[in-house]
Amino acid sequence: MSTLEQIRHGLSRAWDSVAEGWQQLRERAAQAVTRYTPAHHGGALQTAEDQVAAHGARWGLLAAEVQEKDDEVVVRLEAPGMEREQFDIAVIDGRYLNVRGEKHVQREEKHGRYHVMECAYGRFERAIALPSEVDDSRARASYDKGVLRVTLPKVRGGGSARRIDVQS
Repeated sequence: MSTLEQIRHGLSRAWDSVAEGWQQLRERAAQAVTRYTPAHHGGALQTAEDQVAAHGARWGLLAAEVQEKDDEVVVRLEAPGMEREQFDIAVIDGRYLNVRGEKHVQREEKHGRYHVMECAYGRFERAIALPSEVDDSRARASYDKGVLRVTLPKVRGGGSARRIDVQS
């Protein structure tokens, strides 16, 4: 093999390794990074809060932990700055937890300029794969200090979707 072929082969292997690493990073990030869609109430942006939401980040991190215990699956989702009524939670086919919501702008300052806007506002949806099939009829959810906690008892059963109310 000539020197040029060796260099070409080495670069090809290096590129494949880098591409594989980026692919793995993208797949992991896709699980937690969530798109926020600003809610528009008709044509123009009417309130200062609408304007902040429209110019804010379009992607945000909804970090989750999924813990499997002997008889239940517990999902914790960090979602600060929301109220329990803003969540719409459903179990789909006993295997996915679907969390939807809308995070509203909450500010008291009416004057000044933003220099950094990393907070995301608007509607979001996140589907979390569950490690075991769960009984959605006995699921419980609570929201405290910015963390949504959903407890899902394990069972063997058919597929369905049911809304879960969030308690304080």
